[in-house]
Amino acid sequence: MLVKKETLEARPRPRGVLGIVKHIAFTMYPVKDIARARRFYEEVLGLQTTCVAACGKWVEYHLNNGCFAITTLAEDVSPSANSGGSIAFEVDDVDVMIKKLRAKNITVKIEPFSTPVCRLAVVLDPEGNALSIHAKNRQCLNTK
Repeated sequence: MLVKKETLEARPRPRGVLGIVKHIAFTMYPVKDIARARRFYEEVLGLQTTCVAACGKWVEYHLNNGCFAITTLAEDVSPSANSGGSIAFEVDDVDVMIKKLRAKNITVKIEPFSTPVCRLAVVLDPEGNALSIHAKNRQCLNTK
């Protein structure tokens, strides 16, 4: 059984909670070389820039269901494949995408593998951040 957006919005707020999180506003990755990172996200992955701010030190890519940003403004935070959050980009075919990324000399950190709900792999951007390449293989079910 899928949970519809209307059902989630209609749920009563728990007592003591000031507000309900509506959605993820953005996921941000720190980068050291914004030009190199932009080449990867725009030319290799094909993301389209939707906002450039702070004299080019903050770049946003709005997707259908969220925003991904890269920035050099995160002082004392370094790109890393081993700490912090991670983003997963949905694609039609993980194996095809990994083959294309390998052809562009992109490092594959974790080879494609399957779970009960998806197929995914993990690659590194030129800055060293890990990102998942993901494809759902069935609907995620509500287990409640």
